[in-house]
Amino acid sequence: MPPPAPPAESIARAGRTTGATLTDTGARRAGLTPKSIVIWTCVALVGGVSWGMVALSRGEEISAIWLVTAALGSYAIAYRFYSRFISRRVLKPDDSRATPAERLDDGVDFQPTDRRVLFGHHFAAIAGAGPLVGPVMAAQMGYLPGTIWIVVGVIFAGAVQDMVVLFLSMRRDGKSLGQMARDELGRIGGVAALIAVLAIMVILLAVLALVVVNALAESPWGTFSVAMTIPIALFMGLYLRFLRPGRVLETSVIGVALLLLAIVGGGWVENSSLAETFTWSPETLVFCLIGYGFVASVLPVWLLLAPRDYLSTFMKVGTIVLLAAGVIITAPTLKNEPVTSFASSGDGPVFSGALFPFLFITIACGALSGFHALVSSGTTPKLIQKESQVRMIGYGAMLMESFVAVMALIAASVLDPGLYYAMNSPAGMLGSTVESASEAVANLGFTITPEDLAAAAKSVEEESLIARTGGAPTLAFGMAEIFSGVFGGAGMKAFWYHFAIMFEALFILTTVDAGTRVGRFMLQDMLGNVWKPIGRVTWKPGIWITSGIIVGLWGYFLYTGATDPLGGINQLFPLFGIANQLLAALALTVATTLLIKAGRLRWAWVTGVPLAFDVAVTFYAGWQKIFHSDPKIGFFAQRRQYADALDEEKVLAPATSLDDMRTVVLNSTVDGVLMAIFLILVTLVIGHAAVVCVKAVRSPEPLPTTEVPYVKSTITVPDSRSAEPAAATSGASSGANSTSGPGDSR
Repeated sequence: MPPPAPPAESIARAGRTTGATLTDTGARRAGLTPKSIVIWTCVALVGGVSWGMVALSRGEEISAIWLVTAALGSYAIAYRFYSRFISRRVLKPDDSRATPAERLDDGVDFQPTDRRVLFGHHFAAIAGAGPLVGPVMAAQMGYLPGTIWIVVGVIFAGAVQDMVVLFLSMRRDGKSLGQMARDELGRIGGVAALIAVLAIMVILLAVLALVVVNALAESPWGTFSVAMTIPIALFMGLYLRFLRPGRVLETSVIGVALLLLAIVGGGWVENSSLAETFTWSPETLVFCLIGYGFVASVLPVWLLLAPRDYLSTFMKVGTIVLLAAGVIITAPTLKNEPVTSFASSGDGPVFSGALFPFLFITIACGALSGFHALVSSGTTPKLIQKESQVRMIGYGAMLMESFVAVMALIAASVLDPGLYYAMNSPAGMLGSTVESASEAVANLGFTITPEDLAAAAKSVEEESLIARTGGAPTLAFGMAEIFSGVFGGAGMKAFWYHFAIMFEALFILTTVDAGTRVGRFMLQDMLGNVWKPIGRVTWKPGIWITSGIIVGLWGYFLYTGATDPLGGINQLFPLFGIANQLLAALALTVATTLLIKAGRLRWAWVTGVPLAFDVAVTFYAGWQKIFHSDPKIGFFAQRRQYADALDEEKVLAPATSLDDMRTVVLNSTVDGVLMAIFLILVTLVIGHAAVVCVKAVRSPEPLPTTEVPYVKSTITVPDSRSAEPAAATSGASSGANSTSGPGDSR
């Protein structure tokens, strides 16, 4: 049997939300002391009052502070109680058990990593465009539906998925999501999962990379600052490994100082003779991103990827904390409605479709994102030191990302609705002048004068803010509005706007590099089923070949999309939201199946309930995207509309020529067919998983799994107590087969 765990539980420091420590056996069992009861009662009251203000205020503007306190109170309670329940009752981590990072340490992909650095890497890797731009676009339906889904969704779905998949992958030597499906669901369901996961992965990476290209193109400040994070990260990796091993705090201080210097230097570069040197075209940025993605995928993880993502986390978290502080200090009111008429009509100018299901597709990463499951079964399980850290890293990092989404929603909702719709409505509706945009917004039921539009653009030193779609410019303007109210006043608004644009690019780039490495793991696992050598993570040619294939796939779609407004990834962009949520359905299916195979049927609802909701949302959305009669929603309806116009030699926006019209017809056809294929593949996976679950419930003996046998850990983690008691007496395995070692119980 593994040795008993220490008698105290300590909330993981980097993700701490309560600060409470249980120090006696009775308290450990009950989970509460008189002091903590008082503290958590106060937290619950603050959260409850805040939610009441958010949900019940009608006919008046309310302060954005209520959204902040409602979210923070909910996160604190969820982390302290719900994540603890899942860890102790469902997963049962065992710190006496060696993790893959310890057993397979190769200095390249497997490496025991300080939990603070790994928390930063994981958060930076999962926090891409979704929590920034998705909530901004969803503000079209009001601040209330988006806030509820972001907070409730992350607590019961998104953070649960990330945490459980991370644990299951860690128990299987860091296997990718697709390979776990292949190993545990059988050949047909597994192959369907592998194909679907890889195809969706390529689309997601290309979309994220395109957002980075659009943000950095012709921006010397952003390009310089983001580029400088690479040599800074290399220095940090070498410093921490060779010069001052274990000095994480010291390295962090140096890295943050250099990062701030790079940000300030970017502003200096933009106004100097070096501006032209760092003013890059979209094509140049594409090739730089492809090269960087390849290098980040093949270099040892400790040298570039982990320190760069950790460094980026300071920038990300620091900016969001400053934004929250700005909201508390300035107490801006929410000018957006709680629920708009577009929520029911589905004819909003930002995106088409009713609240159900399209709100849940538009807000992805802040509440539930399938991409996170790829990271949780990619780099992170190969780096984690102790099993108890799964709770802090998996659940805690996702709560942090959800808070980013809440702040993005606030930034959009404090803007005047007229300006919001002038920035986010399509150019074809707004026209090219402030007069035409003002009139178009008035037709939507909102008011903004041409003078106000011109003044808003001038305040951030932009020629125009009309039809700046995609969510990123709106978020940047909202952040500038809040920051300038605290730091520098109106004269600093342009600075904060361009700072926010650079911040968004840095935010998203860290997902691209980590995602490329995850894609390499996935492809190695897949091809390893056919040819064993390429599946070995220690075989250098296999690493180079699979990395080249992955960056070649998303790089092709990226380059074509950057050079052709209707080609490449622009063709597949409409699939992004639903594909991401279908990926979450696959991850939750695998997680639920493995829990049932492990004999934990009574706890399968933890992942089964969010799975059922996600399937209902995404399949309904996919069905509408294929068969809906409105061309703004249905792919084939759009195909018919443009094909009919083409027959009459008419040109409809966004096409500008008959050739463009033919391209739109082709794109609509491809999107509709791919949407159908994805739905069929996910249906196959869920169907085969259901068969496996029934067999597991009926079988008198546990079904075999690929969980690796127990191996006793020989490493200790300084300055860290277990976040959960080791399962010495109650069982530590979530799915071990009959060869599992001590600590396993059913």
